[in-house]
Amino acid sequence: MGAQRMKRLVLVGGGHAHLFVLDALARAQPTDIEILLVTPAVFQGYSGMLPGWMAGHYTQSQCQIDLRPLAQLAHADLVLDRMIGMDADQRSIHLSGGRVIEYDLLSIDTGSETDLSRLEATGKKLIPIKPLETFFQVWPQILAEAQQAPAYRLAVVGGGAAAVELALAASHALTRASTNTHIDLVASQAGPLSSHAESVQRRITRVLSATGIAVHALHGVGAREGIALSDGTMLRADRVIAATGARAPRWLSGCKLALGEQAYIAVDQHNRSPSHPEVFAVGDICERVDITLAHSGVHAVRAGPVLAANILAALNGGIMQSYRPRPRSLYLLACGPRYAVASWGSWSAEGKWVWRLKDWIDRRFIRQFSDLSSEPAT
Repeated sequence: MGAQRMKRLVLVGGGHAHLFVLDALARAQPTDIEILLVTPAVFQGYSGMLPGWMAGHYTQSQCQIDLRPLAQLAHADLVLDRMIGMDADQRSIHLSGGRVIEYDLLSIDTGSETDLSRLEATGKKLIPIKPLETFFQVWPQILAEAQQAPAYRLAVVGGGAAAVELALAASHALTRASTNTHIDLVASQAGPLSSHAESVQRRITRVLSATGIAVHALHGVGAREGIALSDGTMLRADRVIAATGARAPRWLSGCKLALGEQAYIAVDQHNRSPSHPEVFAVGDICERVDITLAHSGVHAVRAGPVLAANILAALNGGIMQSYRPRPRSLYLLACGPRYAVASWGSWSAEGKWVWRLKDWIDRRFIRQFSDLSSEPAT
């Protein structure tokens, strides 16, 4: 009889949750397991620090985690490619380079796509915030364009925290660069931060007004000139940053996994597929079948240790843990300068101290997975 084939664990995506998985694997050092990490880039950008980088408070390297040392400690082979499809019945994933990888256990943490369906008519002016590695390249180009133009117009489309933070970060950076730039924030009929408490909305509205950002609580669609508002107004724009709602990647329609009501990968309380228990999914790529859970990086981070424990349990025959989200989450909203607004349920606050708290939390997260020598992260 031939030797038994080694089991293969495939991690797709270097997102927040998979950092915890790699760290757990580095600690546990499971035997007789082949581990692959599939990711398009060796550096994983941290979205929480993107506004601070735009505003000039961080270098790009301070906002990124090098996946190579952590993968090496976990004895994971790094596959630099992007997943474009899968066949869950055949236990295989398909990469953009043409490679097909079979797996015994699979975990997906690739995030969602930015919904650009209403904005595609803007053409080359349109800049989605995902993937982050592309945005890191484009934002310096926007700064350079604005510095060379006698008058520049930037539109940010979206009403959530990401859109608000990006608009404020852009305003701060473009002002520091001595440009003559006008910024429009198209936040849909609900206005900015509609899911947050009224006190948070009031604080952010005041900050936006103080920076001179024009807020449009109207529906907007892309046009060659920029953004056409639902009241007939045309907002001319040299560039349009899309921080609109997320949508499920198109390849999920043929993946053969059970999908949720919004067409994301359906998962249970263990972040496990109910149709294919050898598949885990976490973050914006999935939706819970038992509860309603907002797509937020907060949950991707908090679910990370639970996912790590469950993958080890699946490998070793252990007991699964449940990810139970807290009833409310703390959001720290960067306002351009070293100033931020805190949002936690009905409570809110603002000030330089909130920025310092956010800065400490963000730097700690990066440091947790970056200060690696021969030991796993602590």
